[in-house]
Amino acid sequence: MSMKSAIHDTSTTNKKSDDLEELGHMSSSNSQTACSESGLPDGGFRAWGTAFGCFLMQFCGFGYISSFGVYQDYYTRIYLANYPPSTISWIGALTAFLTVNVTLISGPLYDRGWFYRLMIVGSLLQSISLFALSFTKPGQFYLAFIVQGVLAGIGMGLTYAPSIAVVSQHFSKKRTLVMSLVTSGTPLGSMVHPIMLNRLLNGTVGFARGVRASAGFVSALLLIACLSMRTRGLPVPTVGYTTVVRKCSRDVLFILMTIGSGFSSLFPLFYLQLDSAKHDININFSFYSLVILNAACFIGRSTAGIVATYMGVLNFMIVSTVACSAVIISMIALNDVASVIAIALLYGYFSGVFTSLWVPLVTVFTPNLSELGARMGICFAFTAFSGLVSGPISGALLGSQYRWWIPSLVNYRPRRKFDVRGDAPDVVPSRKKRKPSITGVDT
Repeated sequence: MSMKSAIHDTSTTNKKSDDLEELGHMSSSNSQTACSESGLPDGGFRAWGTAFGCFLMQFCGFGYISSFGVYQDYYTRIYLANYPPSTISWIGALTAFLTVNVTLISGPLYDRGWFYRLMIVGSLLQSISLFALSFTKPGQFYLAFIVQGVLAGIGMGLTYAPSIAVVSQHFSKKRTLVMSLVTSGTPLGSMVHPIMLNRLLNGTVGFARGVRASAGFVSALLLIACLSMRTRGLPVPTVGYTTVVRKCSRDVLFILMTIGSGFSSLFPLFYLQLDSAKHDININFSFYSLVILNAACFIGRSTAGIVATYMGVLNFMIVSTVACSAVIISMIALNDVASVIAIALLYGYFSGVFTSLWVPLVTVFTPNLSELGARMGICFAFTAFSGLVSGPISGALLGSQYRWWIPSLVNYRPRRKFDVRGDAPDVVPSRKKRKPSITGVDT
């Protein structure tokens, strides 16, 4: 009897020790997270240098994708004139799709400490793809599709999410502000790259040398970005990717936010310049139509973090959602230069607020920052599908007769409360009566 009681006491003691060990592991993990949060520098040369490098990554990443409207216009009119706009738009749509969808891979790899390798490999792929694009000849659609659509998309996808998430390793109180400043690199790139590409492609330089000049400019900035960014060596998470997915599947707020992020459209980024060129609007103004929109987007992204500190991230997102919905539905009345400017400014600003606060909102809904990369990958991947199909569908609805009001209405998305992406249509083309051109195509 005494032996049985001794065995029972031993097993009970072992069970209690296991429980205490498990609780100790959980508390140490929680204390690590708390310590890492409280120990963030919130400034300093290393932190701001990382933020600057991340800014350049966004400038060369989605900032370059947002300038695809210049390529769309040039391909449709000159370089790939034998292909319809809907087919050409698959190049830009696939680039945006892969850039966002590859975060399913790059996010978990970032969580496991692969940040530097992701930055180097992604930057090399993007640089090589742009130089390879300069060697394509007129009419070689599939080569441009592989190089500009596939290769560049994968390269940008490897750098996109990690270059935003790494900011959370250096900032705590200023995290929303710094993340909004980092993402403002996208609209700034969307202003600089279209001006540069329009001058190069439509000037005396030509396509081949113009794309090479653009590739050299982007490659130099990517090199500076890779040399500027640093990590703080936070502990590698022990939670597996499938565990994070299961936790996200039970997080109602995260699910609603992810679903809302899927209602997006790249219609204005692909077709705004072509839309202006096909209407009775000065051709020089058409070249700067995307610049106006992205200038307002830059202001929106830069100021979103400041305003959100007073209103709250989610509250400001809701206000921007209502404003964007009102601007989108009013685009049907667009018919002159003044209306293009007004709509581009208004929607550019509020879409900039959307995109700037998207990642901070994901961070707010992430209880453990060691899971941030995986959660960003899950959320970004969902939005990638809407970006993939919006451009080609808009081109198919546009048709050879350029009926602009049809894709404009279809691309209107009633925003939800938890919608955190601001890529809905920005400009609805003019409803003026078109005059037949000498080529037989309505303009």
